[in-house]
Amino acid sequence: MLGFHPVPSDPPIFATPPPSADYDVIRRAIEFMTLNWQEQPSLAAVAEHVGLAPMALHRLFTSGAGLTPKTFLQAVTLDRARPLLASDASLLDASMELGLSGPARLHDLFVTHEAITPGDFKARGAGIEVRWAFHPSPFGHALVMATERGLAGLAFADDGQEEAVLADMTRRWPKARFVQDVAATEPYVRRIFEPAAWRQEQALRVVLIGSDFEVRVWQALLEVPFGQTTSYSAIAEALEQPKAVRAVGGAVGRNPLSFVVPCHRVLGKGGSLTGYHWGLTRKRAILGWEAGVARG
Repeated sequence: MLGFHPVPSDPPIFATPPPSADYDVIRRAIEFMTLNWQEQPSLAAVAEHVGLAPMALHRLFTSGAGLTPKTFLQAVTLDRARPLLASDASLLDASMELGLSGPARLHDLFVTHEAITPGDFKARGAGIEVRWAFHPSPFGHALVMATERGLAGLAFADDGQEEAVLADMTRRWPKARFVQDVAATEPYVRRIFEPAAWRQEQALRVVLIGSDFEVRVWQALLEVPFGQTTSYSAIAEALEQPKAVRAVGGAVGRNPLSFVVPCHRVLGKGGSLTGYHWGLTRKRAILGWEAGVARG
């Protein structure tokens, strides 16, 4: 691949095997509860779905997701049920009224960001070294990419999709130098997926690599409060380009920093879930996880 420079000996995608695939169990539990909240599945039912004993799942889920399965299901239920009980309110309107963001959380990840220059963007990453590796996360294998300036990429992959996801991300900056480095990227995983590590005084530094319009859209996404949602048209209005809804949608879809730049919080007309680069099931899971954390 043009511009892709693996380290000597061309190591496997995972430098070391993921620890017992615990993250995959958590991901499947999140998906199951998010998709089946109306049935109010018991801990035993969720445990049976993922192939664990109930107490074993409770311990694993609480440790990995930062809240108990019961708390997660309660948050998802409230998030889904209130709009359904509203008379004519759309899912978007109802979710904005819920006020799920806790008062102590001024911003979910306390992100500070910078954008590369237009010249650097046009150079397609030439002269930039990107460290990358796959790590376990609550939402599947997380591909983390970082430069000396900060986090530059975050993507998700299901089992067997790692090569395709890596190719998708590296082709965005074809002239950059890519080096697999688990040690350099691991601290970002803890910082991103552990709410206890979210500190305003220790802001997560990210680098936005995109066109001027894409960067403006991604900056607008960073303004969407934790636990709330927005729409493509609202972002277009915020950019003072109300007719650019389709262009906004394209920029949202090309967001290279999934979860951190919260493109999953964008809903379609009437509050409907729309396409998500990493899959609608994962989008539902992330929104449900955020609702649980916000209420935790």
